[in-house]
Amino acid sequence: MASLIVTGRRWLLLGVGLLPFGTLAQDMSRVRHTIATLAAPHMHGRGYVRDGDQRAAAYLRQRFRQLGLQPLAPDYTQSFPLTVNTFPGKLQLDLSVGMLRFPVLGRSRKLQPGTEFIAAPESGPGKIGGPFSAAPIIHLDTLVFTDVAAQQRLLKRSWYGGGVAIRNADVPRLATLPLPLQQHLDSAAMRFTLVPKLTASLASIQAGQVRLDILESVWQKYTSKQDDLAAQVAVRVDAELKHDYQTQNLIGMLPGTAQPDSFLVITAHYDHLGTMGRRAYFPGANDNASGTAMLLELAAYYARPENRPAYSVVFIAFGGEEAGLVGSRYFVQHPLVPLPRIRFLLNLDLLGTGEEGITVVNGRVLPDAFQRLQQFNEAGHFVPSVAARGKAANSDHYYFTESGVPAFFLYTRGGPTAYHDVHDQAAALPLTAFSGVFKLITQFLASF
Repeated sequence: MASLIVTGRRWLLLGVGLLPFGTLAQDMSRVRHTIATLAAPHMHGRGYVRDGDQRAAAYLRQRFRQLGLQPLAPDYTQSFPLTVNTFPGKLQLDLSVGMLRFPVLGRSRKLQPGTEFIAAPESGPGKIGGPFSAAPIIHLDTLVFTDVAAQQRLLKRSWYGGGVAIRNADVPRLATLPLPLQQHLDSAAMRFTLVPKLTASLASIQAGQVRLDILESVWQKYTSKQDDLAAQVAVRVDAELKHDYQTQNLIGMLPGTAQPDSFLVITAHYDHLGTMGRRAYFPGANDNASGTAMLLELAAYYARPENRPAYSVVFIAFGGEEAGLVGSRYFVQHPLVPLPRIRFLLNLDLLGTGEEGITVVNGRVLPDAFQRLQQFNEAGHFVPSVAARGKAANSDHYYFTESGVPAFFLYTRGGPTAYHDVHDQAAALPLTAFSGVFKLITQFLASF
């Protein structure tokens, strides 16, 4: 027997099937255009160099206006400060290949920023070596973690303006070294971390040395080990720690038809990692142009009079997520709607794939709401699966959850795996589950 859920102006049929209500279709050509626009080179990775975040914000303000959203702050804008380390100028790494002891007699291999190396998020600036000079880089022998004699030899070593290369798996072990040895390693001009994949992030601090992440496969290809010398290098890193950089959240609202002083909230962060050097930029198509596109499609849906819910719907495009959930934390500390009046919040991030379904963070925290979401999906066959996770501080729902607001964070699984790298591009996104997630969200929110 089917069960009937009455939800004011809408009704859903569960059990044997699902009867449609309103217009559920979204414009997939518009979705792709939104993602391509946000991930385009002229957005500079939506970061904090060359006004990338400001360009993205201007685009979203225009879209909010076109949709007729009511601003909850002047020009939709809630400004807030953050501190972030940036790489606005040159990013260069040249390896001396062939004649490590006499680099001027060998040849130079220029590594490509973004695809072969990146700056570590906390890297300081530096210019080391040049066309006719190079600085030595040594391999950190793993014996140093267990052998006192090896530690003493390293402690006595002079850096000569150079530094050390260490495998990523060994980085956590640095904290186990004696403090004088940790300080000696920190006194080197450079630290290279050899990684299996380049994964960028942001930092609010700046180290006193140049720190680069280099693909281990590239390092092994172009270097050799002669005694403990791995390579000689010339490096240029232009890094700037920006204090109190002003960025923003963007907030719009559609008033409810019956209870406008209660709220459903839909959120997605629009910022990303920006640029690194003058050529490499991080498109952030899946993370999170896809979630931002979903937010805009939902706003277009609820802007139609026949789809307007009883509660007011608030749309928040957060800045500063990649810098440590800064924008959402600021909003929770300075809310533009009363937090106790939020009936439910859905945070949208990484929605560009989905062949394996979706994961729901807080699904185990809010089992009744999660079961309802599952029932809608079983009836409508929107996505292949809906999996529950517990609480996690991995996106902008987190500080709302900590403040007692019921919230889910939805993300898709399966498909392309590009993440926090230069390969997260709009053309690579299959958007496999995008339409299904849209329909599932509208069904779920209609049940409040």
